[in-house]
Amino acid sequence: MKMILKSFLLESKISFALLLFLAIPVFPQTNDNFNSPWTNEKTPIIIDAFYKNSIDWDEMKKDERVVAILHKATEGVDFTDPEYQNRRTIAKQKGYKWGSYHLLRKGDALEQAKYYLKNIGKNNKDEIMALDVECTINSQCNVPKYKVSAEEIKTFLKYIKKKTGRYPIFYANNSVVKDLSENYPNDELLSKIPLWYARFKKEVTDFPSGIWNTYTFWQFSSEINCKDGEECLYRVRGTLSDMDVNVYNGTIKDLRANWQNIGK
Repeated sequence: MKMILKSFLLESKISFALLLFLAIPVFPQTNDNFNSPWTNEKTPIIIDAFYKNSIDWDEMKKDERVVAILHKATEGVDFTDPEYQNRRTIAKQKGYKWGSYHLLRKGDALEQAKYYLKNIGKNNKDEIMALDVECTINSQCNVPKYKVSAEEIKTFLKYIKKKTGRYPIFYANNSVVKDLSENYPNDELLSKIPLWYARFKKEVTDFPSGIWNTYTFWQFSSEINCKDGEECLYRVRGTLSDMDVNVYNGTIKDLRANWQNIGK
């Protein structure tokens, strides 16, 4: 190999500097979106909560990076979060962007979509809607009531789009994203839906490709990797370690400007 290289250099008179350049190894590019984006002060923070998560509103307001709240509204066809309406009012009074989500159960997805819209009301054009899917049929999950099919997911999404003109964003953990990406790659409907990705770690190097290239929101912290007495990736003031914390794939300015258009 050395003799071949020497002969090549003599014949072509390539400079030593160029040889050094050619010798530099080429590494695959990394996706900086998946490398601790919350450490960037321009990246907005979004909390998502339900009634059991406590919030000290005055204390939380001191964290100027917290821009928005996504709150659980409904689950199945028989549960409405008891804090939803009250917190919605307070959040808007304090200047937060607001959004809601429905936790999908196995069963009649159409009736669940109707139930969700009934509870969040019609005057929500400046709010984000979201569908929370914890398990799919082939994902790693041991809770049967949350194991839903791709068709159930699509039924819910289509109905919301039909009635509101907007799609909900899609909340899913790595196992769900992997299952859908492997079994429904390049799905025409799912590929239109902004992804709210749940993965509780500093850096993601194995994001499942096939439907989504990246996330719109990333839930990076919860009680899974943030416990009292331990260092959390990001601790929102006025909340406890059980609060789910997210970032937006963009700047604070971007999120404030685009919030009402996410899902259109």
